[in-house]
Amino acid sequence: MARYPLPGTTKTRLARKLGDTTTLQLYQAFLSDLARHFAGSDYDLHWAYAPATADFAGYIASLVPDLADQTNCFPQTEADFGTRLLHAFQWTHQRGYPETILIGSDSPHVTPALLKQAQEGLQEADVVLGPADDGGYYLLAMREPYDLFSNIPMSTEMVTEMTLAQASNLGLTTRLIEPLFDIDEYDDLVRLSALLRTNSELAPVTAALIAQLDKRSTYDHDSTHNAELSSSHPATLDLP
Repeated sequence: MARYPLPGTTKTRLARKLGDTTTLQLYQAFLSDLARHFAGSDYDLHWAYAPATADFAGYIASLVPDLADQTNCFPQTEADFGTRLLHAFQWTHQRGYPETILIGSDSPHVTPALLKQAQEGLQEADVVLGPADDGGYYLLAMREPYDLFSNIPMSTEMVTEMTLAQASNLGLTTRLIEPLFDIDEYDDLVRLSALLRTNSELAPVTAALIAQLDKRSTYDHDSTHNAELSSSHPATLDLP
């Protein structure tokens, strides 16, 4: 699930801290890392993108030209987020895929090993969830497009708990895999920066960009002697 990066509509909570330019650079790095993790692997990688009018296939091809022939895209439906999630599962199911593993585009450190956990989970359960630390989930896997989204307030700390309850009400078996965190707030980015300093291969494009921005931030702080900076200036990125 991805959004065509446009100023003012992409990772808006991060943009309030970092500014639109730096936020778009980060999101572009997220997409590049995810493409390189999963395109051409043991999966058919599909991007369910919004808005529907965007040339998302062309955009991804410009980011990873060597993987352009392995870029599959379809537009998200114009509806609330839960309906868009269900539509993504319906789209792949209608095209004969026996199982679908759905991830968001705000966790560039999702690894093939986590998808393997989800595949193994689907051998025993109807629904597999990768819980996120904020109460949502970064991964949802199903063999059939069950409606686990109706009447669940998305982007709240109760999403995973309510999704599990809804699955139980439908008589579905569930399994949880390893938890992770996604990148919504500035504190999440600080946490990601620390993780990538330990292992940059989790998201190498993102790691390189963060290192570049952090270096620029240090230089700007030294050269301006604590002068007030614009909210869109990359020097606001002050990561450990």
